[in-house]
Amino acid sequence: MNKKSSVTRFFELLNISMESVLANKIRSLLTTLGIIFGVASVIAMLSIGTGAQQEILEQMKTIGVNNIIIQAIKESDKKASSLESNEDDDSSQKNAQKVSKGLSIQEAEAIKGTIPNVIKASPESSYAVTALKNGIQKKAELKGVTLDYFMILPIKIISGNMFSEFQYSNANPVCLISDKLSSRLFPGENPMGQTVKCNDVWLTVIGIYENMEVSSNSDLGVSNSSYQLIAPLTTVLQRINDRSIITQRSIKRSRQGTTEAGDFNQVDKIVVQVSESNMLQTTADIIDRQLARKHNGIQDYKIIVPLLLLQQEQRTKDIFNIVLGAIAGISLIVGGIGIMNIMLASVMERIREIGVRRSVGARRKDITAQFLIESTLISIFGGIIGIILGIALSFVIERITGILTIISPLSIFISFTVAAAVGIIFGYTPAKKASMQDIVESLRHD
Repeated sequence: MNKKSSVTRFFELLNISMESVLANKIRSLLTTLGIIFGVASVIAMLSIGTGAQQEILEQMKTIGVNNIIIQAIKESDKKASSLESNEDDDSSQKNAQKVSKGLSIQEAEAIKGTIPNVIKASPESSYAVTALKNGIQKKAELKGVTLDYFMILPIKIISGNMFSEFQYSNANPVCLISDKLSSRLFPGENPMGQTVKCNDVWLTVIGIYENMEVSSNSDLGVSNSSYQLIAPLTTVLQRINDRSIITQRSIKRSRQGTTEAGDFNQVDKIVVQVSESNMLQTTADIIDRQLARKHNGIQDYKIIVPLLLLQQEQRTKDIFNIVLGAIAGISLIVGGIGIMNIMLASVMERIREIGVRRSVGARRKDITAQFLIESTLISIFGGIIGIILGIALSFVIERITGILTIISPLSIFISFTVAAAVGIIFGYTPAKKASMQDIVESLRHD
């Protein structure tokens, strides 16, 4: 019976509180503004943070968790770096006396064969080409790779197959083409078995793969071109260009600006796969010492550990998100203070009402509960509106800025819970003040 009475009393208090809130719609709405903007800010900030984390995870999947990238430094880059670091004449002359052949296939094989933790080593050589088919041409990137490339990176082949060991060994003129380049060069056609002209060389399409897009981060050493072709490295070196072989043709191309002057790197980079992620830095140090000896101490390469860079980027974004979340949280606190101020003012305005209720049998805890329910209702209404605004704001941010935003149910739950808690915490003082009013003095109040 007592339980039923308590439930009935609660719903009566809830009804009275609802009537009070609805009787002052404008004031209630203005009171909720702090909660609305606070909740909206929290949801928007958390959606940005979740989106950033998702991007990092996607980059890790694309680049490979256990990979190390050895990137060739071109002659023009070395000159620019030398000017920036203000090297003196003596050090420049010493470097000029040393000779390095640059990165090569043999170095990739040596790394794979001599370092125990290395599973695979994939050398790559890339060239900017003009892909031509049926009068349609498109600037593209032709990438020469070994079979290890498909084992290290998650290449999703949509149609056809990767090239075989026989095609690689014989430098056959075959290639795989990205889905985006395929739709551009072969609109409405099946490119399988057809040929594409890359500069002066015709390549037969044997497969179509899904283009991998990575958020722009030049430090990762990953190409983000949508228009790509992948061919055997032997094919690219023999039929397109091998920069390590100095010929009259290569000198002519260098003078014409077709190739980078002074670039003798046979390959542009080597992707090394390590057996365990905790051995990445140690393996990178060993590779660095090995290459330094072969390159006569000339720093014409750089070693990149993508996982470490992405982890550092994640930490930076986490700190940024915490700061943004704290700023958004301050809005909720300000909103709570606003609720407390309005409720205190409401208590002073409704002293006579409190006296009448007390005189007809309302207990102190009933008055406390009534005003606490009012402040909580205001917070909940503000939280609901804030959630809707926060979701809309997240979509607007993604649409306008291109920043990935992901709205998680957890962020909505946290925001709503915090909004309700703010109403209870900041509404308690006014509610307690209301219940402590003297009955006789309240009835005498005009």
